Amino acid sequence: MSFFKQALHRRIAIGAAIVLPLAALAVPAAANHSWAGYHWARTANPFTLKLGDNVDAKWDSYLATTNLDWTASAVLNTTIVAGSTTGKRCSASAGRVEVCNAAYGNRGWLGIASISINGTHITQGTVKLNDSYFDTPQYNTPAWRNVVSCQEVGHTLGLDHQDEVFTNPDLNTCMDYSNNPVPNQHPNAHDFEQLATIYQHLDTTTTISAQTAAVAEIGDSPAEWGRPVRFDRQGRPNVFERSDGPGRKTLTHVFWAIGEGPRSR
Repeated sequence: MSFFKQALHRRIAIGAAIVLPLAALAVPAAANHSWAGYHWARTANPFTLKLGDNVDAKWDSYLATTNLDWTASAVLNTTIVAGSTTGKRCSASAGRVEVCNAAYGNRGWLGIASISINGTHITQGTVKLNDSYFDTPQYNTPAWRNVVSCQEVGHTLGLDHQDEVFTNPDLNTCMDYSNNPVPNQHPNAHDFEQLATIYQHLDTTTTISAQTAAVAEIGDSPAEWGRPVRFDRQGRPNVFERSDGPGRKTLTHVFWAIGEGPRSR
């Protein structure tokens, strides 16, 4: 997967012999951040994906914002429904995404997004938001809560990151790696372009209803997520894969805390 963050633009003054270089602009050349083509199977667009609300009052407004953010897509809607699990356990439900928060421990991660797939079709998803960090002064801010909630739900829609270099200019999207959450709390136009590309074809079946049995839940530590299959620029594994049987697996995307990485406890 290629990520494009900086493009150099030059404007040539008509009738002048001086070429005036412009500053580099932090705009991707094109939307190109599908998560390996993973998508929900459906027979029509726009489709509606349920977000199970298993979060407490500290997170309700942020989940509501995330829901509004992604519903702005032309090809899909998200809708908040009553959760079917608990924040600590966060068991998946077939055909939907369960969103949970709890004190999952100082394990290095702020949030994780897990999707179970059959082939390339997503069959269920979970999002975990780790209060062991969000209850600390560094992360207990609206900006950090918005960016992590937005990004993790974005992964369950089939999106990857637009950029994974923390020191690059901010892209004003929650699908960007950055140590500064303030300008990156919501999706941008390239996220919606990518969703339109991912979901431009229709399927003959659907996975957005409970047609298959939910697979085993995802634990709270890397040892329970399967094998690491991708690493970020800091050398930390940020995507894990677990086999769930022939043609079926669960993938977990990890949002690491600043300066932290995998911990067993």
